[in-house]
Order: sequence, then C-alpha cells, then structure tokens
Amino acid sequence: MKTQPRPVAKKAAHNVVKTNMTVSLLLITHDEIGSALLHAVKNTLGQLPISTQVVSIDYKTDPEQIIPQLKQIVQHITHDHSLLILTDLFGSTPSNIAQALQDFSNIRVVAGLNLPMLIRIMNYPGLTLDELVEKALSGGRDGVCCCEKPKDLH
Repeated sequence: MKTQPRPVAKKAAHNVVKTNMTVSLLLITHDEIGSALLHAVKNTLGQLPISTQVVSIDYKTDPEQIIPQLKQIVQHITHDHSLLILTDLFGSTPSNIAQALQDFSNIRVVAGLNLPMLIRIMNYPGLTLDELVEKALSGGRDGVCCCEKPKDLH
C-alpha cells in the first residue's frame, strides 16, 4: 500500500524584503528541519531577503510521487530566477530528490544545510547563483568549529 505524500511545498510564512535578487531558495529536508532553520534565520535577521520555499520529507514520502510535483514548482520558480536547493544530508532521500530536480542549468544543489550556511546566504541576496553556492559552502564550513572551554573558567 502506497502512502500519499504530505503537501509538498510550504511557502515560508515570513516577510521577504524586496531586493534585486536573481536567485530563489528551496529547502528540501527531513521532517521539519528546513522550517525550523528558516524560522531561526527570520528571528535572527528580522526578515528574509531571499524568496524561500520549504519542502519537508518524512519517512512516508514516496519520491516517485513527489518529484513530478516538485518539478512543476521548480519550473515555475526558475522561469524568473535561478534556484539554489539546499538539503540537509547528502545521499539521503531529500538529497536524492533535490538532485533529481537539476534539469536546468540555472539550478544548483548544496547538501549539508546548517544555520550558519543559511544565514550567510541570506546576507547576500544580490549575488548570482554561483556566488551564492560559494557563500553556502563557506558558511557551512566556517560555521562548524570545536568550542573548547577557556582555560580561565572552572
């Protein structure tokens, strides 16, 4: 018995600042990870400077059913913008779905989504798709560090 997928795309219910953006974001993540990260970004920055949609994938989601639906959404988004798709874990179902959406030259996928990556991207809404990919990668890498206890604290 195949389970019907949950609604596939939930548009972020946050204010988007009007900028000269040429890139939109699509977060495809396990469960509600994307929504939670987007909520944290909105609370940190006060607003979202880049148009963003979130797709939550759970263990019941059938990729064969959701990919055609997402391709329609992606085709609509990429009519006016390039698209950066961020996913949480390379090789996972959300990542595989994201990679299946790369039918056009103006779409890139970056895996390993984390909060520093998303905040970095949101700070540069006017960059090109390739430049935002670099910001995503550097934000993700630079946001991961070992936090050692200072020697003077007990």
